[in-house]
Amino acid sequence: MRQAEFDSEGSLIRWIEAPGTGPARVYVHGLGAASTVYYAHIAARPELAGRRTLFVDLPGHGVSDRPAGFGYTLEDHAAALAAALDGADVSGAELVAHSMGGAVAVVLAHRRPDLVSRLVLVEANLDPYPPGTTGDSGIAAYEEDDFVENGGHARVLEKVGASWAATMRLADPRALHRTALALQRGTVPTMRRMLTGLAVDRVCLQGELSGELPGAQALEEAGVRVVAVPGAGHNIMFDNPDVFAAVLAGTH
Repeated sequence: MRQAEFDSEGSLIRWIEAPGTGPARVYVHGLGAASTVYYAHIAARPELAGRRTLFVDLPGHGVSDRPAGFGYTLEDHAAALAAALDGADVSGAELVAHSMGGAVAVVLAHRRPDLVSRLVLVEANLDPYPPGTTGDSGIAAYEEDDFVENGGHARVLEKVGASWAATMRLADPRALHRTALALQRGTVPTMRRMLTGLAVDRVCLQGELSGELPGAQALEEAGVRVVAVPGAGHNIMFDNPDVFAAVLAGTH
């Protein structure tokens, strides 16, 4: 396990790394998740072997630190991810990023284009969204103290189901709440606008069961490849790992 400081208090972002050649492939998880849990089975596939691989846990998640005074905005997470890549001496990486992690990856590529050569976004958050949106965890419906101290966290764990709860319970409740609010607010400019303005190779994966990706035509006109993945919902890496891996390998 490796680590790098990401704030003035010396808090540490941590990642697991596998050696290899070529541009590093960096996996970034979504809200309440952890990168090894969501991606280890993908990275182990033979068609993806031989690449340097990093599984990064964002602040407040997995094995990374969870400072109480950290903002956990999308920009904060992107800065922490940049600290990890700088600490790993990575540039020109391929970022494979799911859901909230996709929003963070877009912000990183916008702010630090030297660190990113390709974005593979897996049902990424590209726009601010109102409470109650399909797939919303319900976290942001609570005030922070109600979520952290008065039972909101436990109620959300019951709501999201066993699989998501398994990794969400490993994340810091305050970090979850602040990150969920950040997803609602989005960024200025929006993540979508940042994405369309990037010059790197960009792919958006959308599970067929989730419906058509909003604004897909405009994304494609801006040079973003949009791939609808058959038989998959939000967690494409579990629902259709064959197509997921083929996109990463460049054979789909």
